[in-house]
Amino acid sequence: MNVPTITLNNQTQIPQLGFGVFQVPPEQTADTVTKAFEVGYRHIDTAQMYGNEQEVGIAIANADIPRDELYVTSKLNNSFHRPDDARRAFDDTMDKLGLDQIDLFLIHWPLPTLYDGDFVSTWQTLAEFVADGRARSIGVSNFQPAHLERIIAETGVVPAVNQIEVHPYFTNEEARAASIRHGIEVEAWSPIAQGAVLSDDTIGKIAAAHGKSISQVTLRWHVERGDIVFPKSMHEERMRENFDIFDFSLTAEEVETIAALDRGADGRRGPNPDEFDYIPG
Repeated sequence: MNVPTITLNNQTQIPQLGFGVFQVPPEQTADTVTKAFEVGYRHIDTAQMYGNEQEVGIAIANADIPRDELYVTSKLNNSFHRPDDARRAFDDTMDKLGLDQIDLFLIHWPLPTLYDGDFVSTWQTLAEFVADGRARSIGVSNFQPAHLERIIAETGVVPAVNQIEVHPYFTNEEARAASIRHGIEVEAWSPIAQGAVLSDDTIGKIAAAHGKSISQVTLRWHVERGDIVFPKSMHEERMRENFDIFDFSLTAEEVETIAALDRGADGRRGPNPDEFDYIPG
């Protein structure tokens, strides 16, 4: 089954469906990613703070998959926003993944209340990795509209993607709209609200009409709105279910019905990026 690709603003291509390894224990990551490859996933999303980059690298090294068929993303640890720290951290990511070039590297969180409010120099540092050829694309994660405006105004470098919390209970329209306005693609983390939507009656009725699961319909809703998604599951049956979303489509009315489930800020499952200040110990 062919996964659709989206053309980023630097004319590179990204698969619209990927596989996330958030909260996958390191000792299980290589086997889990290998299963994902067997199912058909070719887009892997990890992060320094997930603690499993090296194991993702092992799975990649052991896979009989041409490098140009894989898409690999990682993200900068919150501890390493200072430019020299970010450079060392990026070197470490490349070593752990065993790659000469990463497809996409992101600032994981803006941390506007830390580092004297300076995430601009961090962004400028990521641009170096594109200039030296070790990153094909760079982007941000959890950036609010004001954060996007600032880095673009002060550097002239537009992120390729903004990875933000998006799901039917928190459609995050302001951040989505700001991203789209700047030509930045939206990646949706927590696409099924950490499982909260799986008992939703409204989505359940739509799923029944299509002979699909609630998870499949929700992921399809993201795809039809243009989001890039990477659901996570360590169970092969669920991996296959999440991958099987390209043989049906939703009506415009169904898309709007699911979007109407939005609860605004009350639907947020993760931290507020304007306030989040976690630094790993």
